[in-house]
Formats: sequence, structure tokens, C-alpha cells
Amino acid sequence: MPIRILIADDHPLLRQGIRNFLSLEPDFEIVGEAADGEEAVTQAIALRPDLLLLDINMPKATGIEVAAKLRELCPEIRILALTIHDDENYMMKMIQSGAAGYLLKDVEPSMMVQAIRRVHAGESYVEPSLTKKLFRGITSQEAQKLAPPPPGTLDSDRLSVREIEVLRLVGKGMSNAEIARELFLSEKTVKNHLTNIFRKIQVTDRTQAVLFAIKHKIVYVE
Repeated sequence: MPIRILIADDHPLLRQGIRNFLSLEPDFEIVGEAADGEEAVTQAIALRPDLLLLDINMPKATGIEVAAKLRELCPEIRILALTIHDDENYMMKMIQSGAAGYLLKDVEPSMMVQAIRRVHAGESYVEPSLTKKLFRGITSQEAQKLAPPPPGTLDSDRLSVREIEVLRLVGKGMSNAEIARELFLSEKTVKNHLTNIFRKIQVTDRTQAVLFAIKHKIVYVE
């Protein structure tokens, strides 16, 4: 089955360019386009694409507002943000609103294709050049809090209080050794906690774990 993609951006030339090169992929199908936020929501509800490639700055409704709305109405649609903004606050707001990936508009086409495939497969994806900013954005927020995961966001094997604590410190960009010193644990114990965390929230690396933590407000910014 092809990956059905909806493109939402207010620049027609950019939409056409994205359509042209994504159409070269044999397993991609462009099912529609939207020129503003309201149209993006309407088209997404009508077309039910597998993935929405979503700009942040659009007329009538921002990408952040669109993502939040679709998380409520069509949670099965995967959202990949495509934007000019490399600011960590935009990243965190988009992820909290429901985006599973974040790319800049000057990304290499091959990276966009890779991101689409990974987000469609259920993974999270942040352009590698933005990963440090994402971690720094969490660390720099004085309003950062530790909160229990909302009901229903994890599988039946819930994260323990200690695992949430470890995940919060991973979000601060701390290494295993630094986490071990902070929590008075051995590095082996920290590594075991991370293995359990990755298994429970079904991710494969630290960046994806942090994205999950932000999205589900295990670590969040007000």
C-alpha cells in the first residue's frame, strides 16, 4: 500500500516542488494540497491521509493549531512539520500538539523521504541538526516540570517513578554517567532503566524518547 500524503503550505511553488519530487517515490501517493490551516484540517478530515506534511506559519490557522485539532479529530494521521523555524520553542510546541517529526525547509530531499518513511512507520524524527537545540530548549526552561504520564498514553507496563526521573534527565541532555551521579546509581542501573523505558514507550534511541516525553508531557513547558 502506498503512503498517502497531504501537503499543507501557503506557498504554491513550494507545494508543487514537494509534490514533484515526492511523486518520484513509487510508494508515495500525494492525495491533496492545502494552502492554509483551515483547509489543512478540512482536507485531512475528508481525505484521511497517512501523513500530513505541515507548515507552521499559515493563514487562518497555524500548524500548531492544525496539529492540535487533528490530534483530537484524526489521531491516526501522522504529522511531519516542515518549516523555516529552527527555534526550540516551535519544536516543542509542535511536538506537544501532536507532530511526530520536525524538518527545516532547506532539508535535503533524501532526508525528507527518510523522515516520511520513519514517521509513517510510527517513529519520531527530528532533523539531526536540530537535536541539540531540542535538548537545549528543554534544559533552558525554568518552568520545566516532572509530571506523571497522562492515563492511557503508555502500555499496561507503566513507567515507574524512577524511570520518569531518568527520562527527565535524558531530556536535559545528560549522559548515563551524569544521570548515575545525579541519582546516586550505577551506570549499569541507568542503562537498564533506559532499556526498560525504550521498550515500554516503543522507541529506539534517546532523541525519540525525549520527543515522547515532550509530546506526552512527562517533561513539559508551560
